[in-house]
Amino acid sequence: MSTVESSAYHIVIPARYASERLPGKVLQDLAGRSLLQHVWQRACESAAESVIIATDDERIVRVAEGFGARVVLTARNHQSGSDRIAECAAKLDWPDSCLVVNLQGDEPLMPAACLDQVAALLEQRTDCEVASLYWPMTDAGEVQNPNAVKVVTDMQDRALYFSRSPIPFSRSHNSIARAIAAGMQWKRHLGLYAYRLAALRHYTACAPTPLEVSERLEQLRILEQGGKIAMAQACEYIPAGVDTPDDLQRVRKLIESNR
Repeated sequence: MSTVESSAYHIVIPARYASERLPGKVLQDLAGRSLLQHVWQRACESAAESVIIATDDERIVRVAEGFGARVVLTARNHQSGSDRIAECAAKLDWPDSCLVVNLQGDEPLMPAACLDQVAALLEQRTDCEVASLYWPMTDAGEVQNPNAVKVVTDMQDRALYFSRSPIPFSRSHNSIARAIAAGMQWKRHLGLYAYRLAALRHYTACAPTPLEVSERLEQLRILEQGGKIAMAQACEYIPAGVDTPDDLQRVRKLIESNR
């Protein structure tokens, strides 16, 4: 059980079968259990009131119910995990006042403390509709990597912008490595969100926005619609999730070595 103090909240794990780079990845074996079961177990170690798996595929339903998870079957045509969570919440008749944490189905190494942290952050930040976490970046290559999403924040720790580009730009240094050596900081956004359910319902009902489409980052829809996202540094390091076969091998080795 996590020791981070948190308010009452629910976790929903959106899990689809048709992953672009690794089809059926949530059912891939990791040390004798499916990837999805490892994610669900991390969620169950948190202080959440309930943990729900929301999926579009009967194969996932059968596997998840087999290891004891509560599952909600959703439509296949959702464009994002947020859309799937909104349908799940409607089917469960959750009120607008609920706090819901979106735990992606490919994060088997997620610390439970971070789940409680992001929920507690949103509970405390009554000025914000959404909360998320970041981790400091200390490698120039990572800063320049478009797959590592950067976030810049204001003086009240609210997100100003998310980008695949290396923001902020340092005009005082002729390389990112030198800027890092001089003490400049970049923040890598971690794809873990807590939502006020009323806000989630509102933003998923909105059409995609121009910056969201340009960067292919759905959180920009919230900012473009005038919403506020509270940010904090994660209380524990969150290892990268599983997107590719190489990621699967890396995580498999980590889990087996920890055993």
